[in-house]
Amino acid sequence: MSRISACFQQLDEANKVALIPFVTAGDPSRDITVPLMHQMVEAGANMIELGVPFSDPMADGPTIQRASERALQNNISIHDVLAMVQEFRQQDSTTPVILMGYLNPIEVMGYQEFADAAATAGVDGVLTVDMPPEEAQGLLDALKPHEIDPILLLAPTSTEDRIKSVSEVANGFIYYVSMKGITGGSNIVLSEVSAKVAEIRRSTRLPIGIGFGIKDPESAQTMAQVGDAVIVGSVLVNIIESLIDTPDKIGDEITRLLGSMRQAMDLI
Repeated sequence: MSRISACFQQLDEANKVALIPFVTAGDPSRDITVPLMHQMVEAGANMIELGVPFSDPMADGPTIQRASERALQNNISIHDVLAMVQEFRQQDSTTPVILMGYLNPIEVMGYQEFADAAATAGVDGVLTVDMPPEEAQGLLDALKPHEIDPILLLAPTSTEDRIKSVSEVANGFIYYVSMKGITGGSNIVLSEVSAKVAEIRRSTRLPIGIGFGIKDPESAQTMAQVGDAVIVGSVLVNIIESLIDTPDKIGDEITRLLGSMRQAMDLI
């Protein structure tokens, strides 16, 4: 059983929903990422989604685009991201880490080399935003022997056929994008999310994580009533951006928000 599956199983037994924060590796500096990962776990995060910087993050809004730009200015490569995961694993052998990014850096590295290096580093899942299931087989074949879960996306516009095709190849969990558009939006409609998640559940037994637009304890609590995981990204990256000149405050502000989200989610 993968670390992701084991984590969801433990949470299910405790009647809890996973809290999964996202930050971009190397933003705003190379040295802050691993300590921040540990702080987020201490604040109540059950898994961590670590962004791999990319020059054309097409699914992301301006906030996360700027985070990628800052990380790239720090010369953060996919090799550096894997090194950060490996460093994190020196103190934390249980919290699942999911790499979120785009296919190009993986293709440049090579599927097999990437999968081998990710397994060595301690990566548990890989979410490649621009990799449709029809074109995923090469990467899937490389990841499978290492039990690294391919995380795939579904959206409000996903058809029944698309839901089935994604469900056939995904593992770990399915990432449901709660609204149309890019990261950082705020127009979540609970009834629409609830109906779509119910539709997805008819095609898969995998847990469903809900992301995009979750920015405070209230929205985290609302989505926790519908999904198996709540994924929080842009609001955390906004905190980082606002505190670039005082980086020693970043960890405290992010853990304060995550702690309040965890508390709200545990009340359902």
